[in-house]
Amino acid sequence: MEELHQDISDVILTEEEIREVVSRVGAEISADYAGKNPLIVAVLRGAFIFTADLMRAITVPCSVDFMAVSSYGDSVKSSGVVRIVKDLDTKVEGRHVIIAEDILDSGLTLSYLIKLLRARRPASIEVATFAVKDIQGKEPAIEPRYVGTHVPNEFIVGYGLDYAERYRNLPYIGVLKPEAYV
Repeated sequence: MEELHQDISDVILTEEEIREVVSRVGAEISADYAGKNPLIVAVLRGAFIFTADLMRAITVPCSVDFMAVSSYGDSVKSSGVVRIVKDLDTKVEGRHVIIAEDILDSGLTLSYLIKLLRARRPASIEVATFAVKDIQGKEPAIEPRYVGTHVPNEFIVGYGLDYAERYRNLPYIGVLKPEAYV
């Protein structure tokens, strides 16, 4: 069992389980994109660790670029207002684009991002998310093509996921104790 940080109540996924998830998603993408040289678009900041691991798990040629969007700030709930903090440097027209996301909850930010990128006329656009948050009675606004795992509707951190820029460096995914963010 992973050693817990003092602010973590439970480990949801261990380092080994994370490696298995990423390996499986990388194999799926490799099979689907043979001969297509996809552009992996990492959604910063949370997805940078997942994206790095995913790129190493993909066995076909691919490239990477980064976008930073914000709808949270330092809050635990989305503000609902999406703003582009850093745009892509790579042209996506005619490219097969895979958006790499850390976690999908409502999907509103990702829906905005997909709409923005579709306007740039990629050959295709898909989403690879490390985790989908299971919110009872609520389906995400988008259906990702590649889903690593499902996680409970808790405030989770680690493996790139943060609260106020903390906990991203935890090598596992855990549930943040409420007293750490109240």
